[in-house]
Amino acid sequence: MNVKEPFVITISREAGSGGRTVGHVLAGKLNVRYCDKLLLESLEKQFGLSASEIEVLKGKKKNWLADFISRISPMPSAQAFNLDPRYTEEFRADVTTDDVFKAEVAILQEFARMGSCVIAGRSGFFALKDHPNKLSVFISASMPFRVDRIMKKQNLSEERALAVIKGLDEARENYIRRYAGVSRYDVRNYDLTLTADGHTEEQLADTILSYL
Repeated sequence: MNVKEPFVITISREAGSGGRTVGHVLAGKLNVRYCDKLLLESLEKQFGLSASEIEVLKGKKKNWLADFISRISPMPSAQAFNLDPRYTEEFRADVTTDDVFKAEVAILQEFARMGSCVIAGRSGFFALKDHPNKLSVFISASMPFRVDRIMKKQNLSEERALAVIKGLDEARENYIRRYAGVSRYDVRNYDLTLTADGHTEEQLADTILSYL
C-alpha cells in the first residue's frame, strides 16, 4: 500500500478486541476520515436506503452522500449523530438484510472514493477487496480478554458478557458467509492479523503504522 496516494485501511475485529477503538486511534494518527458501524447505521437511518434507492444513488451525477459526509467532520464519529451506542433497531421495517448489505457496500465504496480513510466494520475487507490501494487488518483476542473488556465496558456479568460475544460472533460470521462467501476468520482475507492480548489500542495502532 502506498500512503502517498489515496488509500483505505479496513479493520475487521472480534467483539471485545478493541478493534473499533484501534481504528479510531489509527485514523487520528494518519489524519484521515474514520468510518465504523455507527456511521453506517446513522446513514442508513438518515436516508432509509433500499436496494432500488442504492441504484439511484450510483447513477446520480451530484453525490448527495459525499456532500452529507463532508458536512459532518474530517473524521466522523458516533457523537456527530447523537446516537446511542447501543442502537440496534432496523432503520426501516420493510428493509431486508439483503438491502442492508447493498447499502453498506455502497456507502463504504463511496466513503473510500472520497479519499484516504480507515474503515472498521464487518464487511469492509470484502466491500473494498478490489480497491487498488488498501490494507486489510484483522484484530482478534483471547476469550478471557474479550469477556473482561465487555464486562467492564458494558457493566455486564461474566455470564452475560460471554453470551453477548457468542451471539455477535455467530451473527457476524453468518452475515459474512452469506454475502461474501468466506469466513471472516480466514486469514487469507487480510494483509495483517494482530492479537489484542497484552497490548493497548494505542500500541496496536502504532504496530499498524510500523507495518505501513
